[in-house]
Amino acid sequence: MAQHTLKFALNHMVNPRWSPQQLIEAAAEMGLGAVELRNDVGDNSVVDLDSASSAGQRARELGIDVLSINALYPFNVWNDERASQAEALAQQVDAVGGRGLVLCPLVDAHNTATAEERRAQLEQALSALDAILGRYNLQGFVEPLGFPISSLRTKREAVEAIKALNLGSRFSLVHDTFHHQGAGETAFFAESTGLVHISGLEDPAITFEDMLDEHRVLVGERDRLDNLGQLKRLLDDGYDGYISFEPFAESVHKHNDPVAALRDSMAFIERFLK
Repeated sequence: MAQHTLKFALNHMVNPRWSPQQLIEAAAEMGLGAVELRNDVGDNSVVDLDSASSAGQRARELGIDVLSINALYPFNVWNDERASQAEALAQQVDAVGGRGLVLCPLVDAHNTATAEERRAQLEQALSALDAILGRYNLQGFVEPLGFPISSLRTKREAVEAIKALNLGSRFSLVHDTFHHQGAGETAFFAESTGLVHISGLEDPAITFEDMLDEHRVLVGERDRLDNLGQLKRLLDDGYDGYISFEPFAESVHKHNDPVAALRDSMAFIERFLK
């Protein structure tokens, strides 16, 4: 098996009870190089320039790279409100010293847009975001969501739109192992991938079409999403960026020793991929 260098990161969803500073300190304690901050973890969210600047200062003190703030939603429904949100988030990413902004599409069972309309909305949003993110020299991390009611389920759709607009230098993909399996997608786009999110599914009673964020646990021996296979394929195809833990399950968030649980998951993955 080929030898791979694994670069792990912590998305704030590993433990929403931590403040941004505590997340950054946990990453440093574990010997990791990067974190992803969020704007949807209650009182511990980054929501303004003050909270972003404070987190950024701690990250610089400890030598931790801030990969992103997660997320602008729904990025592909573009209007004045979304433009205002995007501008505010871009300023926060800039203040924290981050690389970019995660972009999540609309998930709505009542969305009646046709495929052509969804493509037009996606291209409109990407074009507008190119201008906003460009002012701060930031990346846009486009994360297709594999739920059946998602308006952007596959990475292929995102790649085609980015290429059509010639915006590959501004936007890259988030390959989320949960959403890759949920969308039933078989294609990998390592060359277009800027960030990888990992989480596991263990409940044997949940189908891939029915699984929800609340089912997402750390990756271990009972994982049903083929995280190891997905990661091996991405690494073999040349992906050399960060692999960021993003579990949403309450069982993970309530763990008595979240650092130990994360170390165990890292060790499991490393046994098979290093």
